[in-house]
Amino acid sequence: MSREVKVPVLPESVEDAIVSAWHKKPGDAVSRDENLVDLETDKVVLEVPAPVDGVLGEVSAAEGETVTSGQLLAILEEGARAEAAGESPAEDGNDKQDEADENESEPAAAEEAATAEPEKAGDKASLSPSARRLAEEERVDPDKVPGTGRGGRVTKGDVLQFLKGAGPRTEERVKMTRLRSRIAARLKEAQNTAAILTSFNEVDLKAVMDLRRKHQEEFVEKHGVKLGFMSFFVKACCDALRKFPVVNASIDGEEIVYHGYQDVGIAVSTERGLMVPILRNAETMGLAEIELAIRHFAGQARDGKIALEDLQGGTFTITNGGVFGSLISTPLINPPQSAILGMHNIKERPVVVDGEIVIRPMMYIALSYDHRIIDGREAVLFLVAVKDALEDPSRLLLGL
Repeated sequence: MSREVKVPVLPESVEDAIVSAWHKKPGDAVSRDENLVDLETDKVVLEVPAPVDGVLGEVSAAEGETVTSGQLLAILEEGARAEAAGESPAEDGNDKQDEADENESEPAAAEEAATAEPEKAGDKASLSPSARRLAEEERVDPDKVPGTGRGGRVTKGDVLQFLKGAGPRTEERVKMTRLRSRIAARLKEAQNTAAILTSFNEVDLKAVMDLRRKHQEEFVEKHGVKLGFMSFFVKACCDALRKFPVVNASIDGEEIVYHGYQDVGIAVSTERGLMVPILRNAETMGLAEIELAIRHFAGQARDGKIALEDLQGGTFTITNGGVFGSLISTPLINPPQSAILGMHNIKERPVVVDGEIVIRPMMYIALSYDHRIIDGREAVLFLVAVKDALEDPSRLLLGL
């Protein structure tokens, strides 16, 4: 009995997907719930499992092909046995194969000629006129010069590099992944649509660092996760968003939508690109809950197993370029959100405290915001509120 394997229903915000990789080929035996193929959307990679035990038959969508919800991917022969399981092909099958090989010999020869290796770099036809002239003047053997031009053509630059004793200047063209393409489109959309402005401040993190140092061991023992900096920043931002709700708002047409909740996105860097899982109702979460949620989402994002719904929505985003050594930056907002906070590297710097110069662990923070609805006053005061909460964490406990 044949069973159709189709593209699962994609969320409303996802129009299509790309066939990323087939894990089985026609004729392979498969088990129920075994992953057959990966589909890459603009947010996550979806796995398509086998609905029953059987053998994979005809594949209708090749790797790299764009597919939509409900589209046929392949046919699965339920209960069939795979040829690769140890069975020997019948003799008449060999006869048919011999006949097929004979019939295909002529096209194969033509294909072999078409895909033959390009001519050597030193062949006269593969040298540009300027490269040939330079090679003759400098008495360079063209056969020894690697060509980087189209079709392996040796250019004047190749000859110059060879004379300098340098290696070939290679280039590689790689198609963007679906996620990278979507990131590029959304960031360009943000620049084209919003009036983005960035304000800066700096934070003395001594109080937070002292608190972490004092309670880290007990915190880990009780909650099973380390007390990091991000949870403090999430709580500080939630407190500031409560005081300045326009920073938590978004634009919908000619209306400003004020959100009565704070869904904070945490930017996570993965090999496939940047992902932003959402902490729903972050204002109600404790430090341990935040740290556990971040660890969970980060692991899923890096493994490519995060759910689409965990990446959708969000009213505000925090990104930490400091983990890569960034000292200061101007992050781009994540539409339709109106603001994003950028964290940066912590550096010990001399600062004046109570009239004395002391060394403190300082971090620059940046707020990029949509100036169409957020005025400079709200942006600056928001940053000051974040700064005050982090420099005196007890304010968060007292609701000040």
